[in-house]
Amino acid sequence: MAINRDPEKTPASEKRPGLGWLYFIFFGVFIFFWLFNTQPELPEISWNKFENEILESGNVTRLDVINNQRVEVYLKKDTVQKKEDTKSIFETQSTVGPSYFFNIGSVEVFYEQLQKAQEKFPDLEQLNVTYSTRENWGGQILSWVLPLGLLILFWLFLLRRMSSRVPGGSTLANFGKTKARVTEQGQESDVTFEDVAGLEEAKEEIYELVNFLKAPDKYLYLGAKIPKGILLLGPPGTGKTLLAKAVAGEAGVPFFSLSGSEFIEMFVGVGAARVRDLFQKAKARAPSIIFIDEIDTIGRARGGTSIFHENEERDSTLNQLLAELDGFGANTGVIVLAATNRGDILDPALLRPGRFDRHIQLELPNLTERKAIFKVHMRPLKLANDVVVEDLAAQTPGFSGADIANICNEAALFAAHREQKSIKKKDFLDAIDRVIGGMEKRSKIITPEEKKRIAYHEAGHVTTSWYLKHSQPVQKVTIIPRGKSLGASWYLPEEHQIITKSEFTDALCSMLGGRAAEDLFFDEISSNAVDDLEKATKHAYSMVINYGLSDALRNMSYYDSTGKMSQSLNKPYSEKTAEIIDEEVQAIIDRAFEQAKEILTIHKSQLEILASKLIEKETLLKDEIKEILGERSSL
Repeated sequence: MAINRDPEKTPASEKRPGLGWLYFIFFGVFIFFWLFNTQPELPEISWNKFENEILESGNVTRLDVINNQRVEVYLKKDTVQKKEDTKSIFETQSTVGPSYFFNIGSVEVFYEQLQKAQEKFPDLEQLNVTYSTRENWGGQILSWVLPLGLLILFWLFLLRRMSSRVPGGSTLANFGKTKARVTEQGQESDVTFEDVAGLEEAKEEIYELVNFLKAPDKYLYLGAKIPKGILLLGPPGTGKTLLAKAVAGEAGVPFFSLSGSEFIEMFVGVGAARVRDLFQKAKARAPSIIFIDEIDTIGRARGGTSIFHENEERDSTLNQLLAELDGFGANTGVIVLAATNRGDILDPALLRPGRFDRHIQLELPNLTERKAIFKVHMRPLKLANDVVVEDLAAQTPGFSGADIANICNEAALFAAHREQKSIKKKDFLDAIDRVIGGMEKRSKIITPEEKKRIAYHEAGHVTTSWYLKHSQPVQKVTIIPRGKSLGASWYLPEEHQIITKSEFTDALCSMLGGRAAEDLFFDEISSNAVDDLEKATKHAYSMVINYGLSDALRNMSYYDSTGKMSQSLNKPYSEKTAEIIDEEVQAIIDRAFEQAKEILTIHKSQLEILASKLIEKETLLKDEIKEILGERSSL
């Protein structure tokens, strides 16, 4: 059955003409010059044979010296036709041509040898010797055509390989064309504002942009100007790209989307050319929206420490982008939307009003926003009756929208693996544990002594935090290895915008509870606390350097909100101040460690019971911990 295919839907790889015709022409030229250059092969003889056999017979009519290197021997016509041992091809084609040839080293030596040979045979007629120059035009042309042809074929082969890896193909003629994906007017999008949860303020600002594109007269009548550019800033997974996709679905205008890395190519000047082509196409289809994801790829700040990060192609691309943002008028209907999680490294010229007028900061979702995000991702799931969205949102503080989407998917995978008809609460809890700590590794070999040490270590964390006023309430503790950790404790932190010095200190004390328990119950400490020590050290340094919560450096902060200091080799403080910082950090950690040991000493018996239960059951929940340690209270 024949299939009629729409030529507009034919893949680009099928539309591109092949290189077979070029190969055919190249090899045709090669064969032509090879045949043109081919000369009839004559029997080669030595000088002795020529002198003693052919010259002595008296049948030689003349000698032709070719290019002072080769001598062709012509015989008498009747001799060529009668002599049977003559192998010249001219016996079957023509009797007019040379019959033999021999090579000579130089004309002078040949002349002397010929003179001696004629003196040796005085009865022979004087030979007619001619000198001629023969040009090998075919070989010379072929020597130029062959390398050039191979170079052209190799170049076309590289271009063809590069175009096969780029959607839509790429040739030498369209390297400077934009690679933006276009959502045309009237095309439906898979994502709308209903699919974006937890970003109400950001959606409100973005929706103003959509309204302007749908009804610009209302704004222009009042003299309002829509922002030229809107920059979405925020941590990874907070929904920047998802929000841009929703704009594409709601705006109803052509939407050009691409990543910042798609401007950069191996050829110099391609990035700037693609920027020009992108804005030219957007202006032709105005009103339209341009979305550049990961704009920090080309928008990194220039100058300063650029000597270590020299990239003229990126800078030229950024210069062209700045020129295009300034080039079109305020109400041409072309709006630039960009997203990045590295707003601190962007060039100031890119952030100023008139280019990106509006900056929308996206934060990690709070409790209410996490509920909305869970509801969005739970729409296609088959849930059991024991799943409570509020409980899941409360147990995932600090999780981004992408993390929540991953939890919902992992819970569905757990339910399918257990051959359940619906997704239960336990599946979600296991999914949260897996996202936080990784997969359980029950097969990891742990000796009884190591298991005991791990149990006391985790019991030290739980006991210390249980009796600290400002510490986070524990939800679960386990000594089952997960990921790189041999044991873990899960806490439910309260969401604060401001953290006091007491909360910092109690958190540091809780981090060191595991090391304090090992120091209290075993003869020596171990490497089991490496992760805790890393977190505690960073925690203490942030107290001293960033927040000014130390006694030695009161009311001073070396925090750099611009991010420029991190690119510099110089510290913002002197060597003497650095020594004070190190001493103060050590003092803070020592005080927290001694406080942890004091708490564990007071509640030593309860810690031992808790560790024994962990060795027995491996995992304890909050209610089981409460039975051993009692109600939470402060010292």
